[in-house]
Parts: sequence; C-alpha cells; structure tokens
Amino acid sequence: MNSPASFVKSLLAQCCLGGICEWVVCPGARNMALLQVLAAAEDLVKWTHFDERSAAFFALGRIQDMGLPVAVVTTSGTAAAELLPAVVEAYYQRRPLLLLTADRPAACRGSAAPQAIEQVDLFGIYAPTIDLETPESLPEDILQDWDYASPLHINVCLPDPDPAWNPGICDLYPAEPPEENGFRGSLAELARALRFKSRDGLVVMIGGLDPTEQAPARWLANELKAPVVADATSGLREELAHLALTDADALLREHPPAVLLRLGDVPVARFWRDLEDIPATEVFSVTRTGFSGLARPSTVVTGNLEAILHALGDIDTVGDVNGLRSMNKRRKALMEELLITCPESEQAMVRSFSCFAADGDCIYLGNSMPVRYWNSFAQTAIPTENVRANRGANGIDGQISGFLGVSARCSRSWALVGDLTAMYDSNALALLPQLDRGIRVLGVINNGGGGIFRALPGADGHSEAMRKLLVQPHAHSFKAIAEQWGMRYLTIRTAEDFDQLDSLEENSQTLVELIPDREQTEQIRLRLANAQV
Repeated sequence: MNSPASFVKSLLAQCCLGGICEWVVCPGARNMALLQVLAAAEDLVKWTHFDERSAAFFALGRIQDMGLPVAVVTTSGTAAAELLPAVVEAYYQRRPLLLLTADRPAACRGSAAPQAIEQVDLFGIYAPTIDLETPESLPEDILQDWDYASPLHINVCLPDPDPAWNPGICDLYPAEPPEENGFRGSLAELARALRFKSRDGLVVMIGGLDPTEQAPARWLANELKAPVVADATSGLREELAHLALTDADALLREHPPAVLLRLGDVPVARFWRDLEDIPATEVFSVTRTGFSGLARPSTVVTGNLEAILHALGDIDTVGDVNGLRSMNKRRKALMEELLITCPESEQAMVRSFSCFAADGDCIYLGNSMPVRYWNSFAQTAIPTENVRANRGANGIDGQISGFLGVSARCSRSWALVGDLTAMYDSNALALLPQLDRGIRVLGVINNGGGGIFRALPGADGHSEAMRKLLVQPHAHSFKAIAEQWGMRYLTIRTAEDFDQLDSLEENSQTLVELIPDREQTEQIRLRLANAQV
C-alpha cells in the first residue's frame, strides 16, 4: 500500500465509496497519476475542462442538478488557486464539492520551486484541507468526518509523474453518500411566532429550494395563506402566484410585517436587506444552509425542511392580516401596463424570454439584474420548477459554467445572464460537446455594460470617468463568441424578433443576444420607483 501507484488507487477508491459520483478533471503533469487511474476507471462519469475556475463551477452545477457529491481534480500551483471562487459559492450553498489537488512533494514547500505554492489550507474557512504528504498518511476512510454540507479539500503530494505507468484494472464505483434528516434550532420559538405573533401580520419569503423541499414549502404556504414573496429559484413562484406580492420591496418597506418567515436560501428581494434596519419585524429562517443571511439578530432553524415542518405540528391559517395583496394590485397593474407600453425594455424582454423558457426542463438565472428581473417580471401562467442560480456569494463569475453543469443532462434548458457575466465566463462553452444533446439556449442581455450599476442610488450624478470605472461600458457583440463555439446566433431588438424562438431546432445550441432599448428600460425603472405604494 505504500507505493505511489497503490496509494493513488486507494485514495480514489475511498472517494468513490464516500459517494463521489462524478469527476470534473483538469489536465496537468503533477496530477497525472490521478488522471491515469480515472482514465482506467471506465464506470465513472468524467468531464474534462482546461479552465480550473470554470471546471469547479461546472462541478457545482452538477451537484445542484443531482444533489450528490462531485469532485474536481487539478494539478498543482495556481491551478488549485483557481478553484477558490467556486469553493466560496459552494460553502454558502452548503454543497458537497470535493477538491482533489495534486501537489509537489512537501520538501518543495517554501522554496519557490516551479508550481509549488502553499496549498495546505489554501481555501481558508471555506474548505478544510486533508494533507497527504506521503502514501503512509492516507487514512482508512478519508471522507469519514466529512459532513457533506460544505466543500472539502484533499491535497495530495505526488512524485514526478511516470507517463509509462499502467494502473491496470480500476473497478471504481460510486456509493450512496450518507443522508442527513435531522435539524437544529428552536422550534418552540418559531411555533409561538406562527401561532401568536403572526396575528399582527406575517409575510413568507421563499428563497432557493432543492427539489425535495418544494412540496413541504408549498404545503406550508398554502396552509398559512399569508402573503408570499417567492424567488424563481424556489420553483414555486408560479404555483404560489395566488398568494404572491409582485415586486413587493416598496410595499413591504411602507408596511413591514410583524413576522417574516423565510424558507430556503437567502432571498433575492431588496426588502430582505432592508430588514437590517427594521428591528420591529421578527425574522425566522427555516433553511438547510444554517445561514441567517442577516447581520442583526434572528432565529434560524437548520436542517431538512420536511422534518422540521413535521416536528412543528399543526399550522394555523394566518391570512393576509394587513391587506398587502389588495394594496399590491395597483402596482401589479402598473407593471403590466408598462410592459405593454415599453416592449423593447429589458423588463419586457425578460417577460417575453420567460414565456419561451417556461417550456424547458431547466432554467438558469445569472446574478445581478437577470435574476431580479425574472422575479419581478417573468410570466406566471406556466409553473417552472427547475430554476437554478448561484445565490451563495452572488458573484457573476462562473455563471455559464454553472448553467452547463445544471443542464448537462437536460433535454431543454434556458439561461439568462448579463453581458459582463457572459464575457467573464465565455470559455465555459468549450464544454458543450460533452453535454447531452437537446435544445440549449443561452440568453445574454447586452445593455452595454453593468446595468445594475446604472440603477444605483446617485448613479445619475456620476461623472463620465466614474461611469467608465463602474459600468464598464462596451460596444461588443456576442456573435463571434457564438460562432467560436459552434452555436447558432440570434439577435433580438424588438418584440417581433422573439418569433425566432418559435423555430428552435432539435439538438441545437443557441446564443440569443437581447439588445434592449435603454430609454424604455429607464422609463419603467423610474415609473416604478416613483409610484405610490
């Protein structure tokens, strides 16, 4: 067991027995022994990518899709460091992402030898390191103490690679990872709030949910019958439309509820941040991640949502105590009117795009404006249960990679991202030939820079020099990117241009560039900002 060959085979076998079901593999010399064993293991699902940062986000997308652990394998040096953004995202999503990084022998540490950086504890609090300096340091069960609720880093010191080494037969099969159905936190406090404090007003905010969480969340919302703000990533936005507040930030600021109950991940809605300054609203979170999402005191119950609701017992109907849904009708009517009068605005384009995307198996929403627009303006007639986003750290990096990971096995999938987001991660499209064929549509809102920064308070008063630094204006088209990766390219500038989406070909990969009218976009933003609640 002490030879490097048997050491590597034993390590990967333990990872498989620990539930690693897929492997995203990046090339390198130092990790060659790992690649040789993986190549010989014919029964394992393997993906390959030359970009470690993109590969890690793709692995995270696969975890989101399957709910199972996935490993990403890299060589030494800065290749390992490229994993950090996805590791941070996985940490806040509480996803089981395994990082398997090759390293030069421990004697090289601190020497500045080529591709010898300090890889132990490289990811800080976001992923603890198990450092395997020698074959003898391999434990009997390397994943024994892993909670499968956050990333884990295994750093493997390996000698110079031997390309001629033949690993022989490698019968590696992934096992089922352990399940966690417990919970922690004060149920009694939550029960008292729902029974008594909610009589003065309750709002339910639903962030991202895993598929197994949707049924219990739907049941609870329908039992309470309180006003609901449901993110698209909950998969319940359309099904709970009869309880929903539309674009409710301004309304809730004017009429904050006594109790706010959050289910799932941290919500996208701006009002969630506003709660920092509304101490009179008591906040209760029921979430598998365990993060409160607030810097002020609140109550968090962590764990399996179905188990928590079962333990909570009978639920009394609360209803719309403060009449929020009635007040919301005027704003909803105004929004619908504006979408008709400004058909080339970003908001109206998102509405039109969502009508086509609702027919997909999977929808992925990029951070910044796309996910916000979708929550406020997307269609509500057709349920869309499989909606994903990377809302852990909310960065714009790795968005296309995440989309491809989530949609790798889908027959129809749609994504909507911003222009800077797309440029940041365009080389993820190199993964396309490895994915299952089907209809895959990547929508890019090209508004000539960071649109969210144009809407920040005080943005109108910024100097031209400041706008260049903040917005990063550009005049680039995405046609060349589509052609580079063999995608069909469509341009949409008017409402009539959406007719092109009626004729998507089977097994087609399409990049749709949405070019909105800036004046119409601004008109909707200002009308809604100045509307009376």
